[in-house]
Amino acid sequence: MDSSDVVADQLLFNESANVPDITAVTISYLLCIFGGILSVLILCGNLLVIISIAYFKQLHTPTNFLMLSLAVADLLVGLLVLPFSVMLFVRSYWHLHDLLCKVRGSLDALLCSSSIWNLCCISVDRYYAVCQPLRYRTKINVRVVWIMIMVSWTIATLNGIILSLKDKGQKSNTCASIQVQTQKTIVLSAVFAFGIPAVIISSIYLKILMVAHKQARSIQSTDKSGANVSKMERKATKTLAIVVGVFLMSWMPYFLSISLHPVTNYTIPVHVLQSFKWLGWSNSMFNPFIYAFFYSWFRSAFRMIITGKIFTDDFSNSQLF
Repeated sequence: MDSSDVVADQLLFNESANVPDITAVTISYLLCIFGGILSVLILCGNLLVIISIAYFKQLHTPTNFLMLSLAVADLLVGLLVLPFSVMLFVRSYWHLHDLLCKVRGSLDALLCSSSIWNLCCISVDRYYAVCQPLRYRTKINVRVVWIMIMVSWTIATLNGIILSLKDKGQKSNTCASIQVQTQKTIVLSAVFAFGIPAVIISSIYLKILMVAHKQARSIQSTDKSGANVSKMERKATKTLAIVVGVFLMSWMPYFLSISLHPVTNYTIPVHVLQSFKWLGWSNSMFNPFIYAFFYSWFRSAFRMIITGKIFTDDFSNSQLF
């Protein structure tokens, strides 16, 4: 998603030149199929979230505006970054390749950064909702949420611009034209793009989990049955574990491997690096399921959209919850 991503691209194209023709063709076909399926899933899932929040007035809340920003970033990853990546891999030699490589790199940096930083904003929103519920409405309002969204996209845009400036003036017929960055640059890029957001998200959700556990124990001590409380606690624990676990599972392998790659004298197999990057992109598919499908009101909205009910009459004021 940044300058470290081009390292994997360079190694991938260098190595692909030595791959037998039959194997290369097979890999190309498999990548096209996988990339196409992943793009469709990302587009469908995030499009449902976007339409739901935009159409149903009951979903016009600060929290859902953050989810809307996240869904837009993830949608564009599936619409632009993945198709470009497949095209650049399958057609590694053509006159527009160098331009497309730079455009793809900038879009990748911008959109993936935006997606990750939007996840940070959502974690902050959830912190105030669970840990400081009495101050939630004053701390997290529409104005504050739009500021958070602007900050997320500004950071992401700067990331894309910086990557474009670094690539300026380098021309070739493959993404290998981009020079391998120094170990310091790679590590700093990984820390900024993933390390800081990962620490923020993990710390906040750990705090949320501790507060939720304490609140549940306090309620259970005054309610001897405690069955409903224990059930709610287990559900909250499971949800938080999935939220943090899927995010770390998606992006950590890529950023760890690309950071350690120079240390290991570039011995990590190139296709392993590329697979880890595609795993990171798949986080854009998981996000709609985690942040929207878990809520009953979103499921109701999805059913009305998928069945075409919203096209038969005006249901924008429907009570979803």
